Amino acid sequence: MCGIAGLIHRKQTGDIGQEMTAMLQSLKHRGPDSTGYALYGKPRESELVLRFKLAEQAEMSKGFDIHRQIQERRAEIDRRLAELGAKILQAEPATEYAFRYRITFAGDLRRLANYLEDVEGAEMLSMGHGLELIKDLGDAARVNEQYHLQGFVGTHAIGHTRMATESDVDIRSAHPYWAYPFADVSVVHNGQLTNYWNGRRALERSGHRFVSNCDSELIAVYLADRMARGATLEDAMKSSIEELDGVFTYLVATSDSLGMAKDVMAAKPMVLYESDQFIALASEEVAIRSVFPHEINTFDPYEGEVRVWKS
Repeated sequence: MCGIAGLIHRKQTGDIGQEMTAMLQSLKHRGPDSTGYALYGKPRESELVLRFKLAEQAEMSKGFDIHRQIQERRAEIDRRLAELGAKILQAEPATEYAFRYRITFAGDLRRLANYLEDVEGAEMLSMGHGLELIKDLGDAARVNEQYHLQGFVGTHAIGHTRMATESDVDIRSAHPYWAYPFADVSVVHNGQLTNYWNGRRALERSGHRFVSNCDSELIAVYLADRMARGATLEDAMKSSIEELDGVFTYLVATSDSLGMAKDVMAAKPMVLYESDQFIALASEEVAIRSVFPHEINTFDPYEGEVRVWKS
């Protein structure tokens, strides 16, 4: 019983860090184990933002050794970026084990991601011109405070509160998922895919890699693969309704769009509010009302429905 939420400002920006925190905190009862955000700032086409971690939160209790290892791993990340011709414009720690870099890089993203993740303990959470993916253990209030997300100005965001049922409670298993190695594509999902392994193996044979055993990651890579082969976001989402089996509701974001899809049984909840300036979606209406305290009209999308909004 996880919770998902999304929002998008039309033709304007807002404090999406604070807005998404309010929405996710109101869904805490649906998933207290971890919380994740995919936040979309103003894209800088000449730059990439890297979000990555060099250890798990639970490892930090090991003392001096893990801190030394993180320093060594970060130095190796810097060396490999320079080797591939990337220029570091800004490098800052988000926590003791997670980092945010702004870089310029004209090469292949797959090669870059693979080479950086070959560093022991390294995991690329996201690479994007606008996307910044942040996820960690605990509720939204804790993650927001830890990563200083209040005041993050952008156009749209998706988020997830997770209750661990089948996989570990760690950052790797938390949502959202970045569609490696595609810039700016992320997904959150509530439900279960019954043909996960068949779909994953097919994408792996096409050269894609997965960092977890979570079925939500399959949706992200499936959509990005379709778009890379020429499909629009909406067309890729409609294909997913036909080809992904199970019960699911998911939200997907790209650099300029927010999309929602429900399977044909519509067993997983979704509530929607839409106005000329703002769209908000969530597993429960209480999340939308955390952003809009005044009276609003919401509705439930239909089964098998796909919607896409532009920022």
